[in-house]
Amino acid sequence: MADAALRLLIHAPTAAALTRARRNAANLLAARPDAEVRIVANGEAVAAALDQPDPATDPLLLLCGNSLSRLDRPLPDGLRRVDAAVVEIAEAQAAGWAYMRA
Repeated sequence: MADAALRLLIHAPTAAALTRARRNAANLLAARPDAEVRIVANGEAVAAALDQPDPATDPLLLLCGNSLSRLDRPLPDGLRRVDAAVVEIAEAQAAGWAYMRA
């Protein structure tokens, strides 16, 4: 199995989950540098991502547009927005990505 492409989507809906997701992503990439990892943040994790940037994992981060709209905060340079976390998660799973909730 080690030779198979590894694609993991980590879902972070809370601030604590975002902290775990960032750590999980870093650990996975240290062990499997060829893996593809995305962190999808929604709910309170979006505010945490905006308030506590992490240059090591922010390139992996996708912020829910619905959550951003509710917060009425701009998207900083370097962060990416998706229309809805639920759609991003469902589409990734349909495309064969593994799912993990942090």
